[in-house]
Amino acid sequence: REELCNGGGSGTVHEMYSEDLKEERQDDIFNENILLKSSRELWTILLGRSALRDTAQVEAELDRHSDRLLTGLSYYKPPSASSGDKLKSDKEVVVPLKELGLRISKFLNLDEQQSVQILQSYLQEDYRGTKDSIKAVLQDERQSQALQLKIAEYYYEERLYTLRCVLYLLTYFQDERHPYRAEYSKCVDKLEKELVTNYRKQFEELFRTEAPTWESHGNLMTERQVSRWFIQCLREQALILEIMFLYYAYFEMGPEDLLAFARIFKEQGFGARQTNRHLINESMDGLVDRIGYFSALILVEGMDIDFLHKCALEDSVDRHQFATTQEVCQEMDKLLLTLGDIPHHAPVLLSWALLRHTLCLDESSQVIRRLGSIAIQQNAFQYMTQMLKALGSGGNNCTASTARMCIYGLLSFVLTSFEEETLGDQQHLINLACEVFAAPNLAELFWDTEPTTGLAVLLDNNCGMFPQSMAPLLQLLSALISDKSTAKKVYSFLDKMSCYTELYKHKPNDVLSHEDETQWRRQTPKLLYPLGSGQANIRMPQGTYGTVMPTAQGYLVRWHYSYSGWTIFTCEIEMLLHVVSTADVLLHCQKVKPIIDLVHRIVSTDWSITDCLLPITSRLYMLIQRLSSVMNPPMEVIASCVNTLTVLATRMPAKVWVDLQHTGFLPYSVTQITGIVQSISAEGMQAGSYGNLLLSIERPQGKYSVTTAFLRLVITLVKGQLGSTESRGLMPCVVFVLKELLPTYHKWRYNVYGMREEIGCLILELIYTILNLNLEEESQGSPLSLQAMCTHCLANTEAGQAIINIMAIGVDTIDTVMAAQPSSSGSEGSGQTLTQTIKLAFSITNNVIKLKPSSDVISPLEQALTQHGTHGNNLIAILAKYIYHRHDPALPRLAIQLLKRLAMVAPMSVYACLGSDAAAIRDAFLNRLQSKTEDMRIKVMILEFLTVAVETQPGLIELFLNLEVNDGAVGSKEFILGEWSCLQVVLEFIDSKQQGKYWCPPLIHRAAIAFLHALWQDRRDSAMTVLRTKDRFWENLTSVLFGELPAPADITEKSVLETCAFTLKIICLEIYYVVRGSLDQSLKNTLNLFFDKKRYEYWSEYIKSLVIYMTETDTDGASTFPEFHKLISAWRMFLVLATSYEDVMHLCDCPLRLQLLHDVLEATKILLTVPLSAPCLRMGSMLATLLLILLKQWKRVIVNISKILDPLDQILESLSQSNQYFMEKTKAKIYSAIIITIQIKHLRVSDFPQYSQMLLTVCETIHNEAIVLLDQTHHALTTDSALFDDKDSMETDCAPRLQHKDQKDGVCVLALHLAKELCEMDEGSDHLVSITRTVPFLPAMLSALELSLRVKQNLHFAEASLHLLLSLAKTEQGATAVGGAGILPSICLPLLSVYQLSANGTTQTLGSSRKSLDAPSWPGVYRLTMSLMERLLKSLRYNFLTEALDFVGVHQERILQCLDAVRKVQSLACLDEVDHTVGFILQLSNFIKEWRFHLPQLLRDVQVNLCYLCQTCTFLLHSPKVLQHYLQVKNGDTIPPAIVPRQSKPAQTPKKQQDIERDEVEQRAVLKVQSSLLRILSKTLAAIRHFTPDLCQILLDQSLDLAEYDMLFVLSFTTPAFDSDVAPSFGTLLATVNVVLNMQGEIDKKKEPISLNVIPLTSPEETKSLKALLRFTMENCFYALISQAVRYLKDPSVHSRDKQRMKQELSSELSTVLSSISRYSRRGAPSSPAAALLLSPSNKSTCSTSKCPESQEPLIQLVQAFVRQIQR
Repeated sequence: REELCNGGGSGTVHEMYSEDLKEERQDDIFNENILLKSSRELWTILLGRSALRDTAQVEAELDRHSDRLLTGLSYYKPPSASSGDKLKSDKEVVVPLKELGLRISKFLNLDEQQSVQILQSYLQEDYRGTKDSIKAVLQDERQSQALQLKIAEYYYEERLYTLRCVLYLLTYFQDERHPYRAEYSKCVDKLEKELVTNYRKQFEELFRTEAPTWESHGNLMTERQVSRWFIQCLREQALILEIMFLYYAYFEMGPEDLLAFARIFKEQGFGARQTNRHLINESMDGLVDRIGYFSALILVEGMDIDFLHKCALEDSVDRHQFATTQEVCQEMDKLLLTLGDIPHHAPVLLSWALLRHTLCLDESSQVIRRLGSIAIQQNAFQYMTQMLKALGSGGNNCTASTARMCIYGLLSFVLTSFEEETLGDQQHLINLACEVFAAPNLAELFWDTEPTTGLAVLLDNNCGMFPQSMAPLLQLLSALISDKSTAKKVYSFLDKMSCYTELYKHKPNDVLSHEDETQWRRQTPKLLYPLGSGQANIRMPQGTYGTVMPTAQGYLVRWHYSYSGWTIFTCEIEMLLHVVSTADVLLHCQKVKPIIDLVHRIVSTDWSITDCLLPITSRLYMLIQRLSSVMNPPMEVIASCVNTLTVLATRMPAKVWVDLQHTGFLPYSVTQITGIVQSISAEGMQAGSYGNLLLSIERPQGKYSVTTAFLRLVITLVKGQLGSTESRGLMPCVVFVLKELLPTYHKWRYNVYGMREEIGCLILELIYTILNLNLEEESQGSPLSLQAMCTHCLANTEAGQAIINIMAIGVDTIDTVMAAQPSSSGSEGSGQTLTQTIKLAFSITNNVIKLKPSSDVISPLEQALTQHGTHGNNLIAILAKYIYHRHDPALPRLAIQLLKRLAMVAPMSVYACLGSDAAAIRDAFLNRLQSKTEDMRIKVMILEFLTVAVETQPGLIELFLNLEVNDGAVGSKEFILGEWSCLQVVLEFIDSKQQGKYWCPPLIHRAAIAFLHALWQDRRDSAMTVLRTKDRFWENLTSVLFGELPAPADITEKSVLETCAFTLKIICLEIYYVVRGSLDQSLKNTLNLFFDKKRYEYWSEYIKSLVIYMTETDTDGASTFPEFHKLISAWRMFLVLATSYEDVMHLCDCPLRLQLLHDVLEATKILLTVPLSAPCLRMGSMLATLLLILLKQWKRVIVNISKILDPLDQILESLSQSNQYFMEKTKAKIYSAIIITIQIKHLRVSDFPQYSQMLLTVCETIHNEAIVLLDQTHHALTTDSALFDDKDSMETDCAPRLQHKDQKDGVCVLALHLAKELCEMDEGSDHLVSITRTVPFLPAMLSALELSLRVKQNLHFAEASLHLLLSLAKTEQGATAVGGAGILPSICLPLLSVYQLSANGTTQTLGSSRKSLDAPSWPGVYRLTMSLMERLLKSLRYNFLTEALDFVGVHQERILQCLDAVRKVQSLACLDEVDHTVGFILQLSNFIKEWRFHLPQLLRDVQVNLCYLCQTCTFLLHSPKVLQHYLQVKNGDTIPPAIVPRQSKPAQTPKKQQDIERDEVEQRAVLKVQSSLLRILSKTLAAIRHFTPDLCQILLDQSLDLAEYDMLFVLSFTTPAFDSDVAPSFGTLLATVNVVLNMQGEIDKKKEPISLNVIPLTSPEETKSLKALLRFTMENCFYALISQAVRYLKDPSVHSRDKQRMKQELSSELSTVLSSISRYSRRGAPSSPAAALLLSPSNKSTCSTSKCPESQEPLIQLVQAFVRQIQR
């Protein structure tokens, strides 16, 4: 389209200040077209609806367009040969446009070049197709003709908008309240001299122009088009006359000008005698009348009656301009005498007669009387009333007010100059006066005038007839109320009445009369209202005088008696209540209605008078009740009553509601409403009196005064926020509206034009009010709230369809209605009401979708919204086409907002719904987005819609991105931006050079960056690739990060913060997703600049300042800071990413990282130490997460740990006093941070001043949390019968069902971990032990642990508790505290639940876990318990022996199965449990005598199983290939999780390399298992050493009781087997020695870990430790071997032959082993701390001296001595 508009070039037509466009065009007219805006665009600027809102910009636009405004319609010239030639020779305009321009020129009789300009402007602004479709349209004759007709409509609108602009200037150029008054005034000063001259000529041309014909204008000029042309002609005439009327209201008209206008208007017949009057039909009558009204007003205004009145009062009429222009006056006399009897003449004749009468020209007295009588005969006052009503029907606009001022001056002077009896019916004067007083300030002016002049005469006359004739006075007084001061004056006026007028048909008996019957005197007092009582009566006292005025009906008596008119009104209403059931009811209603109207006017103007009117307002309820039930209800009276109550309800809704309920007027419910479904079904609801009136009276008559009053009343009551009970009472009213009014109101009969739109607007306003209620009072969002009911009803009933039908009216219908309005401004009337109704429908639908509870079932409303129609007729397409609406910018904005909402929630494709119109609608969206004068809010909404579409509407966003494949690209597909890509506009919005200009304010910049962020977040690779290639893209995008933001307190536009946030997120996404090294160089430079310019420091400080500002301003906890939150969240993401991409983001500088860390910590501390501020605490929680990550990743940069711990301790203290539920996670984060900080460096208690206080806080937390956990678990047991989990207990690691206190990162668990860390800092555990005496956290913790184990819940808690107990038990004091707290009862029996729920026994469960050993699991809990028992027994010894034996007795089955499990399962989890179990047995073996006494059988079983375990370990260590096979085939646990390498491998690896890597991984698994087996073997042998006789004792003590020690190994020297049938033998022990020797040899040879090595050794310490462990194993093995051999030899039950065989075999085997040991000993082998750790204290001396090669001699000597002994 733009290509055609610009003649094949590219770029936009309507760019306003673009220098490029000036250079591109040389032709003057085309330059003008480009620089000048369309008249409609100028009109939008003047209204303040565009982006140009600065006064200087508005002034520049007015200067630029002043010529067009001055010339008016003459700006558009007729065709000329020279213009046609210029167009034909213009090579920049393409041929199809030239041809179409020439046809348009002929059709519109318009200059050829201007025709092309209009065509171009139309294509740019109003064409509803795509660029490609224009070419097809131009080639098709029928489509081309249709386009010409649309261009004609556009041209007509342009002409009207030109005139409207001038009218708008004249309206406001002297209004001090208008922001552009000075600019308008300058422009009017420029136009003043020639404006009227030009416009008068144009007016004459318009009414004299002959109608076009098909011969002169082409075949398109059909009768219909001629009629359309004539309507345009009448509109332009009316607008020009309106402009001239407003002009002369401010500037004086000369006598000659008046005469000229009079001649013109006479020739034209005040609009009735048009040249083309044969074309006038009924539809044009309004326009013709309007022309007549303004013609008359211009002449009246030209006579300057106001000044004449002033001169007359000052007795200086000769100062008036007409006093010296005798000839003009005579000419006017002649002209006016020849006028016909058209009603428009009446005010002109009356004004002129008044003028001539005042100027006192005697020769014209006959003319004056004649003109005056003609004016009165033509009903001048009725005509002026009708004229003012017609002009004021579109709203209280300036033109109507000016007309009222004009007529006010005329009427005031007429009443001053002439007797009112000569002016006709006084009611017509009062009606006119009431219309006149609608003008602002006239009512105040009236009360300041003399009571005997002007309109005050009317008031005085009618006051004398009160209360006999009540209605005229009340009508006049109602009109005289405009503000509080006038309301008080009216009240006071009626409160102090001085005469009471009555009509008597006959003279009464109780009066005395004067002789001439002119005066009466009352002989007795009189009750004026005999049916009333109390306040509702009034008594006239005896002796009152009255003046008698005889009339045809009898005697009219004016009693001189003071009283209050308000008492009379109360009596009248009381009288009506008494006669309501009689035939007089309608007569009384006529008297009462003006009273109620007056009361309504007063209370709506000045609330302070309401109390004084209580006697009247309190009777309105009864009046409504009674009048509603009569046979022919007076609807207007009922409506007035309801309207008055509506005003009262604005201040006291509860009282009005309570009193109304007693009347039965409103719909009500006879049963209690219990649910939404019942309320929507209207079950038990009655329509009330109003419902009956609607159905029986209003709908048949087509008048709806009561309905509009009812709707306003309900709206007011809903806005009054009555509370939940009263709101439920209002529910029947709302249901009635939703079920009876909303679905059907458009089908009703209507007598008044515009009433349907008004009712529809009121219904939607009610719904809108309900949906926007603040639910704090309205039942706290209970399911029975008005809002919930309304939402459900709209979503699921026909009411929702009615809303959809309103939205589906469409932009074309609105344009038609707006075009049909006669109003000059085009912004008032039914079109505006319709627009408002549709806007409300948009908002309501948006709110219903937002408020509707989420459900899997799609509601009928959502279904209707998203269903696909045919040919783009579905609702989505209709909504999108509102983008073409130009009158009210809010309408397209709300339509786009609803589209955005639907795109977010509805499962449909917007692109598919748009159908073939999609591209055209896309172009319209982009045109408005590109326009530099377009309203900013529409642009923002379009960008927000596109932002949502990125994620939810892939088809639509591709359409808007409009990426095209670059044909020139070789190889991979390359994209470029299409001509209609939204990215071009977005790139312009983010251009750093454009920032701060009027078309790119901060809000648009934010919306553009948010759109780019959506592209990055949704990974739109093609769009991102194109954007990255654009020049300065990253520089423009990040420019906002390099600016200096104002201090938080000084920020006026908070959207800048969001802009920065989105920019940071885009950078993060780019760095995260793009492969390292592939970042754009410009982005790398930007990041480098970010570091060099110290932006890290700047933003870190700024974030801190935001935090401080939040805490200072949010004192009551009520403020919210969404923009602050977004920026801080983005900064958090930025820093989190920086921890992984330090090199890319230039954050390798340790001091900088430390500073950032401290800033985050400081900000967190500030936020988390603010009391009672939920937003601050939530923000603090977010920063606590960041702090946690930074502490983990940057722990190396921390120098002074106390600087970290001090603030964390303060935060912890503050949080420990906070009870908010949402603070749980924050507390957990702070606990984690403290744990990480403590773990950075090994601290002593002396290094940590806050140690004692922190430990106390943590223990108190543990105590409280354990109690809560206990209660929650108990509660869960009572409410959830399915709490127990039947899965295999040994591998269960699933999250517990109750997500309460037991979470891995919960406060309870982390507090336990922190306590453990603090405990480990204290070497003596003194502090924690002392706290156990003051804070009873151990009993609470053990109680919770007992229940958790018993029900197998709270895994994380159980594990953390045991870790803490384990740390505490490391010292004797701690172990004593744990033992004294009752550890065994809490653990021993409940621990059975951990593994006894399995149906298959432990064999399966021990081997089935594939999880990492570090992962929390119930087997891990069991292993920890075993370690705890071991540690307690080791520390407390005999003090804990009974508990240890109890424990081993309870769990003996598990222990025995565990010892036997290694043969079947070699998983790491299984081996770990075996390791812990053997460790416990090792400690318990020190107390063999007590064990034998209490559990003899178990002791025997354990000894047997230990020997078998020794045999199994030896076999598996001796045969690594077998072990590998078992791991692969039997267990399937080839690669335990702990072994898997972390580094990622390339996606495609050659097969050979894959095999090598797989072999390495499997080998690592074998080595890991071998390491575990060796540890188990060493502990097993150490335990066996205690079960065999002491070596010294059995060798030296002959009296040893051999029965105390069983034979553990059989007499056999075969290699150990894997089969349980083969008993452990001496061969097993010898094989163990050989395995150990082989392992030592492998280590010494430094072989690769392929065969019999244990683990890949990474340090000398590990090597040394392993060697010591092997040595320790060998020592214990020899010990057991020698001891068992001696036991065997001394056993008398063994045959001597067997003993001899044993000696021979043993001596041979040991000799071989000794030679190996000798060789190894000569090379040297270190001793091991393992010996000291694993041996009991009594046996440490055996190996304590083994620290050098020489120290190995005693072991060799011992074995050698033994060999020599047995060889004897």
